[in-house]
Amino acid sequence: MKLATYQNGSIDGGLVIISNDQARAIDASGIAPDLLTALRHWQEAEAPLRRLADRLEDGSAGNVFPFDPARCLAPLPRAPQWCDGSAFLNHGRLMDVAFNKPPIPDFETIPVMYQGASDDFLGPQADVPFVAEADGIDFEGEFGVVVDEVPMAVSAEQAARRIRLLVQINDWSLRAVGAREVRTGFGFLQAKPSTSFAPIAVTPDDVGHAWRDGRLDMALHVWRNGERIGAASGLEMAFSFPQLIAHAARTRRLTAGTIIGSGTVSNADRAAGSSCLAERRAIEMIDLGEARTPFLRFGERVTMEACLGDGRPGPFGRIDQQVVCASGEMPG
Repeated sequence: MKLATYQNGSIDGGLVIISNDQARAIDASGIAPDLLTALRHWQEAEAPLRRLADRLEDGSAGNVFPFDPARCLAPLPRAPQWCDGSAFLNHGRLMDVAFNKPPIPDFETIPVMYQGASDDFLGPQADVPFVAEADGIDFEGEFGVVVDEVPMAVSAEQAARRIRLLVQINDWSLRAVGAREVRTGFGFLQAKPSTSFAPIAVTPDDVGHAWRDGRLDMALHVWRNGERIGAASGLEMAFSFPQLIAHAARTRRLTAGTIIGSGTVSNADRAAGSSCLAERRAIEMIDLGEARTPFLRFGERVTMEACLGDGRPGPFGRIDQQVVCASGEMPG
């Protein structure tokens, strides 16, 4: 089942169901006004949502309209919590080598994770405002899961049963700011502006065999101004999503609608390219002695789309955004 959120003037938007071919949509707000409400009442909402999705597919539903990704907000415009891991160890290893840093203790046995802002997620075609190019504007292509309520101290096996939706993410980062904040020991704040999402969230059964061992067997294609940056596979996660969920819930419960990110998708095979500029720059430092790829400037465009193993577009739709200069003014 494919779900999205249309702009309707409310803070959480309106829930719509998307057809398998991503061509048609139907309003599902009669079942749940928005996706966050649906997740909070999943036991009651899931069955009628699936019935409506079936009617959309077989042509028996009325009031069907063309799906327009430009009308989409993030599937969850806001969420109770957003926790982002670093489950692709190749990314961390490259950064350590490039910057001659000692490895993070227990990096290969205990997931690394930070808690980001979850009150202002960006839709797939929204312009992305930044204050200064000197902050080191970068993108990070990721996958993520959205969970039902997760009790404290669950096992990974139990956590797997709490996954409700899969999402595709661009976790924007400010590298120059992040380098300073890491040294404080308090973690990221200014270095992590609003995160962007592809338009469609899908249930795990929707992707079939591409959902394997709690990982997504898809290549995340990333372009900068039309230039291919990478197409790394999500299957190379050292920690599965159930393991990441269990890590996040070790000392706290997670409420319905919490999002858990994979961290930057990264593969050991250099031919896969990179999912962020910081990793490409790290490879240049290792191979060439210096970073040659610049970070983003205002006016540049970043595009991301997950694809299946046979090259067909995946189920999430496309992120296609422009980097712009923030005006510093509050929206009217």
